[in-house]
Amino acid sequence: MKSIQRRLSLGLISVLLIAGLVVGQVSLWLFENGLQRYLESGLQNDSENLLLALSRGPQGLQLDERRLSPAYHRPFSGHYFDIQFGDIHWRSRSLWDAQLPQPGQPGLDADLQPGPEGQMLLVLRSDYQRFGQAVSITVAQDYTPIRESFQQVRRIGLGVGVLALAVILLLQRLTVSRALRPLETARKQIAQLQSGQRSKLDALVPLELEPLVTQINHLLAHTEDNLKRSRNALGNLGHALKTPLAVLFSLAKDRRLDAYPQIQETLRDQLEYIQQRMSRELNRARLAGDTLPGAQFDVDAELPGLMATLGMIHGEHLELRLNTTPGLHMPWDREDMLELLGNLLDNACKWADAQVELSIHQTTSGFEIEVQDDGPGIPEAERDQVFSRGTRLDEQTSGHGLGLGIVRDIVDVWGGDMQLETGALGGLSVVIKLPGRRN
Repeated sequence: MKSIQRRLSLGLISVLLIAGLVVGQVSLWLFENGLQRYLESGLQNDSENLLLALSRGPQGLQLDERRLSPAYHRPFSGHYFDIQFGDIHWRSRSLWDAQLPQPGQPGLDADLQPGPEGQMLLVLRSDYQRFGQAVSITVAQDYTPIRESFQQVRRIGLGVGVLALAVILLLQRLTVSRALRPLETARKQIAQLQSGQRSKLDALVPLELEPLVTQINHLLAHTEDNLKRSRNALGNLGHALKTPLAVLFSLAKDRRLDAYPQIQETLRDQLEYIQQRMSRELNRARLAGDTLPGAQFDVDAELPGLMATLGMIHGEHLELRLNTTPGLHMPWDREDMLELLGNLLDNACKWADAQVELSIHQTTSGFEIEVQDDGPGIPEAERDQVFSRGTRLDEQTSGHGLGLGIVRDIVDVWGGDMQLETGALGGLSVVIKLPGRRN
């Protein structure tokens, strides 16, 4: 969701910046062009007034200064003129010793021209006929104050634009956040489905999301129903095969086959292999199907009872210690987790002298389970053998040798890792690392 907001924000910033720059520049250009047209009209009016100020006097053609604007008398006032009438030349006193630039042709000069005191002049040249002779009148006005005003307007406009952009982005972020809030809620609920904290999505969503949520909930219900039927079918299959296998085992032990020891041994080995393989595959299929949402194993609620039961079974001489984080929940089915931990603890209790310790902690990548005892342990060279079903390194110790094999199957199905090490208590330490979420 944050990436969507980021992309929308970047897109909006880009569009607003481009649009703002284009609109701002075009607006300033149009405004400045209109202002120049307005000033051109004023300069044209000044040029005509200067033309009317030309009159015949006792000494010939003269310029009536009483009809001139006071700005033309004040030095460097920003208003200037230059009149050429045949051999006669008049300049405004405001020019002082400076010369007014002369445009090459009548009309408003397209470029600003340098003037006195560093001024930039807007220059207009007009050609007339007066008293039968050609008159060229050039008038100019200082454009520097207007240009400075434009620069100030640009700065103010830039500040206002940045402020407006910030406000628009804030409003856009709030709007997008509100619009995407249902999607963020749905994402969190789907994450909760994966971690087993809920069994379906909330149906109270906006109209646009109702079909999606409805289909997901329908799929979850359909999957749960199919998995329940599959697990029931697997259970029925297991029960249905138990009786024929038991009959075959009894036949394999029949004394009438004692005369054929090789056949009897082969038959018994094959039946044991069938039984072990069937049990293993049924168990793996049941675990593989256990991805239903809502499954949680409450460590605080389940483990004390399991530890007490094992203590009664193996004798009070054993000290069973539990080391875990309070309030820990694991996203796996209760029965499967009890089977895993029960096999681990049962195996440790059989070999322990006086102490067995179970540790469960949550890590950054998932969960870590460690079961260790103070028994004789297992030599490193022989550790791989204990994962084989039916294998026991000490035939005098009670047990059928399937415990760690079952645990290994469960860990493999859950995508975890299992290692046999030498623990701090001196005996065997079984370390299991499970992912934080089921795949």
